[in-house]
Amino acid sequence: LNAVGGSLGEGALTIKVTRIGGDTMLAGIMKLVAEAQKSKSATQLLADRAAGWLFYVATVAAVITALAWVVIGGHSTDFVLERIVTVLVIACPHALGLAIPLVTSISTKRATSIGLLIRDRKQFEALRNVDVVVFDKTGTLTTGKRSVSMIRAINGSEAEMLSLAAGVEKFSEHSLAKAIVSLASARGIAAAEARDFRTIPGVGVTAIFDSSAISLGGPALLTSRNQTLAVDDLIAADSEANAGNTVVFVMNDNTLLGFISVGDTIRESSVEAIYDLQKMHKRVAILSGDSKSVVDLVAAKLNISEVFAEVLPHQKADFIKKLQADGSKVAMVGDGVNDAPALAQANVGIAIGSGTDVAIESAGLLLVASDPAGVSAAIRLSKRTFSKLVQNLIWGAGYNVVAIPLAAGALAGFGWVLSPALGAVLMSLSTIIVAANAQLLRK
Repeated sequence: LNAVGGSLGEGALTIKVTRIGGDTMLAGIMKLVAEAQKSKSATQLLADRAAGWLFYVATVAAVITALAWVVIGGHSTDFVLERIVTVLVIACPHALGLAIPLVTSISTKRATSIGLLIRDRKQFEALRNVDVVVFDKTGTLTTGKRSVSMIRAINGSEAEMLSLAAGVEKFSEHSLAKAIVSLASARGIAAAEARDFRTIPGVGVTAIFDSSAISLGGPALLTSRNQTLAVDDLIAADSEANAGNTVVFVMNDNTLLGFISVGDTIRESSVEAIYDLQKMHKRVAILSGDSKSVVDLVAAKLNISEVFAEVLPHQKADFIKKLQADGSKVAMVGDGVNDAPALAQANVGIAIGSGTDVAIESAGLLLVASDPAGVSAAIRLSKRTFSKLVQNLIWGAGYNVVAIPLAAGALAGFGWVLSPALGAVLMSLSTIIVAANAQLLRK
């Protein structure tokens, strides 16, 4: 049950609980947030080390200050102790210690407001430098909500083919499968009692009905079975593909029963999302296992020139490697099991919130709203976050470069020394400055 509230006036409500406790979506989001809070970027690790170094710098500076004033002579013990105390006070690593965690905390909260969950801060930091953004098609650029647009029986009747197809697809969670099963149910056609369901990677699915193997898949299924289409059937299949629909062929052993055309719609936000990325001078590509004609049609509507279609699941990671070969930083956006290897191979893996658990676990970032427009927003936030990280890091470290010599009495020869009280004020002021700078991320 995905709803969080509601009411029932009359009648009855039957609820089937499929996940409880730690398996629920809410628990999953809480886990991702916890992981994000624990993960650290390279900049944060650098800041942590710098804060540690500052302890030694302050100690050494205090010792040098004491020795220097003793050697110079002519000053009371109280004066020397005052210089040592001022150095230790002003070198307190509060600002440096808070500079990065504050930005990290605020950026994480800001990310959730745009529908982005950060699982890996290193990938989030790397997002600002991506050169290529690769999208899966189905369920990412398109809604993934399929409906059958055409059934063409070649051997046997439509009802028989639909029954066998539904009998196989009822075991699958793919959007194509749901559309076929839904149509069979709407027509009152009982799904065949198939068994031994399995997936043929890059080809389709198959199951046993009686003693026959019923297989469903795209053009790769026909190729694997050395099947060809009659001219009329080929024209009909091409027409559906050219309309942007996915053609699913149904086979009984090596006999082609016909095909089912399933349509999908492009997300309303996809056009603006792609345009926004291109304005940011990012290369945009589609990487999909669907037929080339279908993918080309979607790419044309979205003005995407780089298209990789009919790619088998195990080949997706190889395509990402090819894009990375010239030194390009690649972000992969996907939602399915087939996208998991590519998500893991990419410099930045971005999973769609409505996607599979495998895809989500393979990615460093998660778009909860399943909206591709969140990619450009995430890139901007990554850039702004890194900018604030650098600004605070420079301030936290640079402040001490100037403040420690002043605290040690570098200007004493000109008649001015920094008192411990003023040193404490300056130390506190530096902390306030980095905190205020981090707050600008909220805007």
